[in-house]
Amino acid sequence: MSNIIIFGATSAIARACTRDWIAAGHNLFLVGRNADKLEIMRTDLLARSTQGQVVEIATADLNDFSTHEPLYAKAAEVLGMPDTVLVAHGSLPDQKACEASVDLTMCEIRTNALSVISLATLAANLFEPRREGTIAVIGSVAGDRGRQSNYVYGAAKGMVDIFLQGLRNRLAKASITVLTIKPGFVDTPMTAHIPTKGALWATPNDIGQGIIHAVNHKRDVVYLPWFWRIIMLIIRFIPEAIFKRLSL
Repeated sequence: MSNIIIFGATSAIARACTRDWIAAGHNLFLVGRNADKLEIMRTDLLARSTQGQVVEIATADLNDFSTHEPLYAKAAEVLGMPDTVLVAHGSLPDQKACEASVDLTMCEIRTNALSVISLATLAANLFEPRREGTIAVIGSVAGDRGRQSNYVYGAAKGMVDIFLQGLRNRLAKASITVLTIKPGFVDTPMTAHIPTKGALWATPNDIGQGIIHAVNHKRDVVYLPWFWRIIMLIIRFIPEAIFKRLSL
């Protein structure tokens, strides 16, 4: 049994992870913005749990960085010291709206990059003295290369990717796992506005199972589903002179 904190717990992918983790006997501390959704999740997970398991919830706006340290303290109070942190918090920006508004662009960067970096930094400082723990962060294949269709989102995810590379390098000597999770297209409420979904799309359950496997095997980087590693390798190696002319 381990203690797991999930930030952005009401997201579809995080919910899929919670069901597997509760079935495996772990304790959960769930953080999200919507108190009603969190309470529904808690009730469902407790119904799936065995005697002695703990599921606690906390409501927070994770764009308010001042809430981050108290959330870690609360989790330690109700669960004991955490073993795993999953950061599933984020948003999918409207690229065109961001192009028209510097303020909106900065807001999306704060949500998808800076708040994530804050949470990961605090997790690192919590785990490093203990020389154990796992920090798992949901990024995106969009962070591998900037594309006109979503470069604000991609820039934020790219920032997180580089940050986690450095954090992984720092924490390797302390035997702490830093996992970067890079999903491709996932059929979630966040992508419900996209009308056509094809063979490249995955379900939240598919991604959740991939995350659990990667955490259990102490992976560094995982593309989900696996074929996105090949797709993004090809995209990264397209020469810029060609790439800038593509409509992607």
